[in-house]
Amino acid sequence: MKIVARDIPPRTAWTLEQAGIHPLLAQLYAARGVQSTQELDDGLARLIPPGEMRGTREAAQLLADAIAADQKLCIVADYDCDGATACAVAMRGLRLLGAKFVSYIVPDRVVDGYGLTPPISQRVKDSGADVLITVDNGIASLEGVATAKALGLQVLVTDHHLPASVNGQIVLPAADVIVNPNQPGCTFESKSIAGVGVMFYVLLALRAELRQRGYFDAASQPKLDTLLPLVALGTVADVVKLDANNRRLVAQGLKRVRALAMPAGLASLFAAAGRSAPVATTFDFGFALGPRINAAGRLSDMTLGIECLLTDDAARGDELAKMLDGINRERREIEGSMREQAFAIAESLFDEDEEPPPAICVFDPDFHEGVVGIVASRIKDKLHRPTFVFAASAAPGREHELKGSGRSIPGFHLRDALDLVAKRYPGVLLRFGGHAMAAGCTIAEENFDAFEQGLNEVAQEWLDAATLTRRLDTDGPLKPEYRRVELVDVLHKEVWGQGFAPPTFSEEVEVVSQRLVGEKHLALKLKHQGQPVDGIWFGHTEHLPARVKLAFRLDADAWNGIRRVRFLVEAAEL
Repeated sequence: MKIVARDIPPRTAWTLEQAGIHPLLAQLYAARGVQSTQELDDGLARLIPPGEMRGTREAAQLLADAIAADQKLCIVADYDCDGATACAVAMRGLRLLGAKFVSYIVPDRVVDGYGLTPPISQRVKDSGADVLITVDNGIASLEGVATAKALGLQVLVTDHHLPASVNGQIVLPAADVIVNPNQPGCTFESKSIAGVGVMFYVLLALRAELRQRGYFDAASQPKLDTLLPLVALGTVADVVKLDANNRRLVAQGLKRVRALAMPAGLASLFAAAGRSAPVATTFDFGFALGPRINAAGRLSDMTLGIECLLTDDAARGDELAKMLDGINRERREIEGSMREQAFAIAESLFDEDEEPPPAICVFDPDFHEGVVGIVASRIKDKLHRPTFVFAASAAPGREHELKGSGRSIPGFHLRDALDLVAKRYPGVLLRFGGHAMAAGCTIAEENFDAFEQGLNEVAQEWLDAATLTRRLDTDGPLKPEYRRVELVDVLHKEVWGQGFAPPTFSEEVEVVSQRLVGEKHLALKLKHQGQPVDGIWFGHTEHLPARVKLAFRLDADAWNGIRRVRFLVEAAEL
């Protein structure tokens, strides 16, 4: 592990500080590329206007016409947290804006697979719908959209994923309207917006269209900001880059959550997770609420997650949140046993004194396909290699297929790698898609070795020694005067996440004492610049030398009613 301090542009930090930003925050922001206080303005007025996202005007006209004609709208969701929140935002928002007939369908991960498939389109038609709206999917569903159109449905695709590519050419589905910042010709600046954010933008455009048609004026129009807690949850849970626009969406959602202005089901999720909404953070969204929603799509039926986000009844919210919490506990148990087995298989691929291969591929017949992505992430974190974990498909008639989920490291674009494997090994990849850091694919079981060979070939070509060296970017030494509980609270209130990393400091400290707690955590007594401070390294059991360079985050714990700063250790440079 190489611990590296980020560059802090001194002039930028000084400019931010002169504008009234706390000196520590000014340094942190400057190191993350913030140039001015305008980028830190989280007001809704600073959001990129909806009209800048290609397709929003046409989508607004289509939906306004449908509402005027009392047509039936059906949303086709996805089975992760982004898809669930996008579905809930669409349902709530369309009803707020006057739609009388709105329903949804969420595919089953095992039976239906991902996206809008022809059978799903048929189910939408059979439900009596006139308009099919995808959220967080659809951009690569060429056959599903074609089927929907053939059945006489109007189709609005809202998505944020990359379009399909056929023989190296981008191909878009034949939908009536497509809203996706990553489609060709869209100049929307925030390419990293989540699926839930795209749907929120469609609703903003629809409200403007209805306002123009005289349904209401600026004073009487429905307030869509009530949807922002759901937008924030989906954005953080989908681990999209938190650029300035995404940070505004998340900040606005967090403000409402902290003021307890959120749907009843969301409040129930906070309670079930043992988190306090008045001091909610992005960490709560990403590591407490998001996994509970995702668990429904992994092991059960995402309808549970969506219904929890849709209910305004506190008792019903509590009931659904407890069910989701129970499913998440089951998910953790399955993941734990799978992780041990997957680690053993991965480590059998190389000798103890060798480096791991450039890419890791793991399969076991007993693996559960709903958890392969999480396990791939754990192996990737441990071995610092692009990793795919496969499970046998549980879909009827597809027992000889393997469904894989991959996670990558910086510098290795996973979807592009799959595309190259598909070209070099025709027929091996039955289906694939995804992003730079996460992707999925389906292969025949007999082609596992060919896939493994192909992925390793690409990794061998694309990855160099620098990329394969684990590196942790930090904010350098922490000044002693910043080691205060009040500053911990200030830092926790800010919006941190993917692409806008939470503050992590690094420097050499003295280890005064260390002991294991709970058999798997290292409790530390440290001296930081000559002053005592407690530390904890969760999930780490190996003892540290007397002096060591640590990377750590700031936290506060309470003892006998007194709150004290402690260091949450992230890594050591040994």
